[in-house]
Amino acid sequence: MADGDNGMERRDFLKTAGAATAAATTTATAGCISSLTGGGGGSLVYARGDHPENYDPQQTTSGEVAKVTNQIFDQLIQFQPGSGGALSDGLAKSDGWSLSGTTATLELKEDVTFHDGSDFTAADVKATIRRFTDENYEYYLGTENASGYAGFTFGNWVDSIDASSEYTVEFTLTQKYAPFLRNLAMFAAAILSQDQITGLDDQTELGTNPIGTGPFSFDELDNSNQRVRLAANNDYFGDGPNVGEVIFKTIGQNSSRAQDVVNGDSHITDNLGAESSTTIEEADTAQIKSKPGINTGYMAFNMARKEAFRDRRVRRAISLAVNTEAIVNDIYQGFAVQTGQPLPEGVMGRNPNVEPYPTDKEQAESLLEEADATDIEFELATFSNPRGYNPSPIQTANQVKSDLEEIGLSVNINQFSTFSSYLDYTSAGNHDACFLGWYTDNADPDNFLYVLLDPKVDMDAVPDGQDWVSFDTEGYSTLNVGGWANTEYMQLVRDGQSTYDEATRKQKYQEASKLAHDEAPWIFVDHAKTIRAINEAVVSDSFTVSSVGGPYLELVELQ
Repeated sequence: MADGDNGMERRDFLKTAGAATAAATTTATAGCISSLTGGGGGSLVYARGDHPENYDPQQTTSGEVAKVTNQIFDQLIQFQPGSGGALSDGLAKSDGWSLSGTTATLELKEDVTFHDGSDFTAADVKATIRRFTDENYEYYLGTENASGYAGFTFGNWVDSIDASSEYTVEFTLTQKYAPFLRNLAMFAAAILSQDQITGLDDQTELGTNPIGTGPFSFDELDNSNQRVRLAANNDYFGDGPNVGEVIFKTIGQNSSRAQDVVNGDSHITDNLGAESSTTIEEADTAQIKSKPGINTGYMAFNMARKEAFRDRRVRRAISLAVNTEAIVNDIYQGFAVQTGQPLPEGVMGRNPNVEPYPTDKEQAESLLEEADATDIEFELATFSNPRGYNPSPIQTANQVKSDLEEIGLSVNINQFSTFSSYLDYTSAGNHDACFLGWYTDNADPDNFLYVLLDPKVDMDAVPDGQDWVSFDTEGYSTLNVGGWANTEYMQLVRDGQSTYDEATRKQKYQEASKLAHDEAPWIFVDHAKTIRAINEAVVSDSFTVSSVGGPYLELVELQ
């Protein structure tokens, strides 16, 4: 969006100011971000449950990071707000993309600039993807720093990139890969600046001063006060922004965050539980907006670490003993639906014939006796901050502990205070069992069934007669936090991703969903509604609840 300034003069100014801005963001001190209240003269305040300190979309799997980076960066293709997964143009032109065989071609928009004033071209696309996936690239982020998204977003599929034309990108894929165009809309597929990439001596520093093309630019990172401030990009090529700045503030407790919206000290919040949602519903100054979510919540068994979990009978016994119906109805109080498979309603491949595990402690005890595993003790790792798929993690952990004690098992709850440290712990495979969940990145079944439950290793690496592998197996993806490596399942989901025939894909994924249910690598817990609370200062129709992508804060207007 033009702001009346001469475009060239603005770019020159930003280039000059860029270095100073970079220094400011990394040295922000307590109090440097002002305390803003609802309706504060064009300042939109978004309250969230956790405060990561790195905003590089290629270094994280955290949804808390994505909320911020989705304001700073654009993808080549984007999701239509509130659509549930319909694709729209991003940095690629409208209808300017195609996928045929192993070739994907995208025509790029011209006259788009990064926040530092540099022009966006095909070279930025190529540099972005090489930084994420190409170990021969001078500016490669590195396997230790790149998130698990690297492999399944680009790395396992992109053989080469032709960026010889300034505004055309052609991808040659390693195989036919049905979700590829949807992958380009994932938050981890955000397009970075080649100038920034090549100007960094240490690629891990990008997350303290990210430079994108999005509706808001990164302004201040205040780790002391757990806040991030973004400034409106008045040269944005798309719709909006309609506010002058966005403040992300951190309030860990659901109830406090809800009250903050009621008081008008923040405008929007998320990840609310039943009690805090009631606070919003009973207030005159705020409202709840919701829609069915495209997500899943689960408890994973780490077979690579805990030998007892390698026996399917043990996993099924625990699934039968844990009262997931009580978790969903009594703890989550109707803000989620119980499930028995990874895929939520509305996603192709969900198996309509698969039901949640019933609570049957007698059958659970029988299976444990059959497996000679009646005296199991294990650690259950859990986070503290609320997540949409698990808004009450401590209560949920206590429910599991109580249910399993009734059948003679011992559970030691290991509670983490920050979600980032929790993800580090589970990614390293240090847990016996853990709670996690997943919000879809692209509304494709592959994004659940392959990303979360396929270990991404060569099937020959799985020993005969074994359905698990260790975390140090070559190619292993730690997004699979259970070590599960069932080759029949792996073949089904890999066949599904390599065909463009929708009917065939659907059949493969339904079979895989049934197999996952039967083998029970997780306790399948819930699919949560997507719930947001908004203060009356927000023009209600301007904020769209989206189950994939977003939040679309550039569209938000204040009264």
